[in-house]
Amino acid sequence: MTHTEIVSFIWDVANLIRDTFKRGKYQDVILPLTVLRRLDCVLAPTKEKVLARKAELRGMGLEDMDAQLKKASGFAFYNTSRYLDFQVLLADAPALAANLRNYIVGFSDEMREVIERFDFDNTISKLDESQLLYQVVERFGTLDLHPDVVDNPTMGTIFEELIRKFNEALDENPGEHFTPRDVVHLMVELMLAGDEEELTRPGTVRTVYDPCCGSGGMLMIAKQHILEGRPQNGKLMRPPINRDAEVHLFGQEVNPETWAVSKSDFFMKDPTGHDASNIAFGSVLSNDRHADRRFDYLIANPPYGKDWKRDKDAVKAEHERGAAGRFGPGLPRISDGQTLFLLHMLARARTPEEGGTRIAIIMNGSPLFTGDAGSGESEIRRHILENDLLEALIALPEQLFYNTGIGTYIWLLTNRKAPERAGKVQLSDATSFWTPRKKSLGDKRRDIPAERAADIVALLRGFRDGETRPVLGDDGEEDVPVSRVFPATRFGFRKITVERPLRLNFQASEERIARLDEQTAFANLARSRRRGEAGERAKAEGRALQTAIKTALESMPDDLYKGREAFAAELDAAMEKAEINLRVPVRKAILKALSERDETAEICRDAHGHPEPDPELRDTERVPLPDGDDPADEEGVPRSVREFFDREVKPHADDAWIDTTKRDRRDGEVGLVGYEINFNRYFYRFKPPRPLEEIEADIGAIGAEIVEMLREVARIPYGSES
Repeated sequence: MTHTEIVSFIWDVANLIRDTFKRGKYQDVILPLTVLRRLDCVLAPTKEKVLARKAELRGMGLEDMDAQLKKASGFAFYNTSRYLDFQVLLADAPALAANLRNYIVGFSDEMREVIERFDFDNTISKLDESQLLYQVVERFGTLDLHPDVVDNPTMGTIFEELIRKFNEALDENPGEHFTPRDVVHLMVELMLAGDEEELTRPGTVRTVYDPCCGSGGMLMIAKQHILEGRPQNGKLMRPPINRDAEVHLFGQEVNPETWAVSKSDFFMKDPTGHDASNIAFGSVLSNDRHADRRFDYLIANPPYGKDWKRDKDAVKAEHERGAAGRFGPGLPRISDGQTLFLLHMLARARTPEEGGTRIAIIMNGSPLFTGDAGSGESEIRRHILENDLLEALIALPEQLFYNTGIGTYIWLLTNRKAPERAGKVQLSDATSFWTPRKKSLGDKRRDIPAERAADIVALLRGFRDGETRPVLGDDGEEDVPVSRVFPATRFGFRKITVERPLRLNFQASEERIARLDEQTAFANLARSRRRGEAGERAKAEGRALQTAIKTALESMPDDLYKGREAFAAELDAAMEKAEINLRVPVRKAILKALSERDETAEICRDAHGHPEPDPELRDTERVPLPDGDDPADEEGVPRSVREFFDREVKPHADDAWIDTTKRDRRDGEVGLVGYEINFNRYFYRFKPPRPLEEIEADIGAIGAEIVEMLREVARIPYGSES
């Protein structure tokens, strides 16, 4: 049976349980029984040997048999239940539930912990009560999942395909658990690119880590590429890098069922059990189970657009530790935690002195540009780019994933760049590097075959700005740039606030005096927090004061004043004559009600004689960061900002100025530094519009068709007047 046939066979169990379990609960039955049946088949050849060895050791009075029983089973786990396999369990149908529990208890501690994560005991009870347990176990008992029949890579694919179906049933977040194998192979190739010489040295030992490892596919494929090579459709597309290398895998997973699948799979793939023991359970954001380790390679596909509310307190506490914590550079918005995983991975990198690290992480477009200067996302990008950690960004084709068709990007990061790459970032547009699938799997309609993946890796190795590839467009095939190389500063900018002076005219006209009632400070004169008679008396006094103020204003000349000082003097004189002592908020309310913006009026100034800014004319400008030095003047304004302002702003608004109080919190200079990577901008290809004559001809043809249809509807004879 192919892996697709096995998945269909297993998934068909849903037909047995659909009346008892909701669609979203199918995994409670299918996943643990698939794992149990796989374990059953794996242990079958040595099961009697394990039982015999247990009896022998017990006869010798030995209490701690764990190591000996593992040796007897040939794996880092075993089962000592007297029920040899599923067939023996099924032979005693009335006691199947009890016997199945006994069978599970018979596993060694590590594997029993895996099964318990499925919360399978409750599922057994529910199946037994519904008289479905025998039918379901019998069906799984007919499936041969022994490694000689279904090898480890195929079994991993089966687990992932089942998880994909469960995700579809639950409508889960795209990319929540695993990544298509073609994408993983590409990520691994990119992550290892350039390290082949180092990896081929005798005695090579490397660690690979995935902080959200799902079913473990990324880790297993990374190890496979080093020790066994790159397979595709049963063929070896690339030989192994070093068969004798030691590759140790580490991971963490928050979903209990997926963790259990990965843990059990690692136990079966590695007889020593070392890799399996390194797969930790829990949320890596709030409970990092590998906090004391640093790794050579890190690879991940964090969930897209998933909030981090459950980890908020722990994440914020660690952010406040600054450089001592993982999240010191910044925090993204609560609704999307992708970049938190990226920061975590950077924190788990080996230092350059220890040999350094390479990281491959795949994310959607949001981390490239979400967040303005000063925001958490921008500060994270700033940390990465200013520390020269980003080596390359690769845009992938759409429709690669099972649960979403969105575009994604592979980020390659390292703290040991080659000298020629120092201070530079390579962008590769691989959106056209795909082939169509013969049959869609969910939203996955495209693949990246090994040949196209090799070309993407070749672009990375080439590191050439402007390198082209033939791409099929509307006008046929054409060579287009698919690789660009820029200095890291190209993605940075300094956001400055540009102010314009406030210019107002003033007039004590009937219309403007009527606007006073809309001013809060003036309206509050006739309000009171007091209750009863005292409150009513205060309100009456306030209304009387309002009337007196309006009467005094009406007595003022109806002239239009172009300067605030002159009008304020007239206002104060009128109030003094009426013997009204205005409080500051009320005076401001009057000036606001009686004013209107007027670009021909005088500039309004504060008590120190400085121009007051007009909030409605306030604007911001993004000044690109220069590649070289950018000294600041005595006001803290960088030279690039001053030159930009003089060139782009002053000619159009000679009364404008830069708000020098808005300063970057890190360098202290005027303007907030921000970073964003507008990927598409660097690969934009201008397509000239069609000639006007062609457009007019098309419009005329369409118009003639419409007239023709109207004639037919109205049955108007040809040649008649319309």
